[in-house]
Amino acid sequence: MISNDTLRKPAEAQHPIHELISERWSPRSFAGKSVERESLHSLFEAARWAASGGNQQPWNFLFATKENTEDYARFTSLLWERNAIWTKTAPVLVLVVAQLYPRPGSEYISFYDTGMATANLLTQAVASGLVTHPMGGFDKDRAKAELNLPEGYEPIVMIALGYPGTLDQLPEALHERELAPRTRKPIDEFVFEGGWQRPAPDAAIE
Repeated sequence: MISNDTLRKPAEAQHPIHELISERWSPRSFAGKSVERESLHSLFEAARWAASGGNQQPWNFLFATKENTEDYARFTSLLWERNAIWTKTAPVLVLVVAQLYPRPGSEYISFYDTGMATANLLTQAVASGLVTHPMGGFDKDRAKAELNLPEGYEPIVMIALGYPGTLDQLPEALHERELAPRTRKPIDEFVFEGGWQRPAPDAAIE
């Protein structure tokens, strides 16, 4: 029998981390409850205060709520089918857009800075009792055309956002993925001290 309780999947951290980081995950189920404008403003305010190279702040956020059916349908139409199946219950969709820095070869800095702003938004969502699910599965070319993005602006990710829902709101085919444990590489596979492939011995967990 499926529980009607909302799912929590705190990280099994190897070292102490903040609860806001531990509790953040990407569910596919959302409650049928609108997100207050004040809460949305707090998310974008958190993104606003991210670090950025030269304080250029290349991030942009376009969003649509279910209350505005025309805009919401436009955003939904951009999603790949595998995502459109479960985002139906999400009350808000957010498109993250990066303004490319004009210096040739510096696009990666714009993407990096926009990623930091997005991470701030995701963390603030946890503090606000909200859940988020970022998705790369959408038509980026259509997003540029449908949402009138200017030249030099690149859509990066779409985020489904809302209050946590329950497992029984999802198609049965998605239950296994929703219940699967969260996993991450151990620190010694990607953190090196003093040079490449030189893991910090005291960071590993036996």
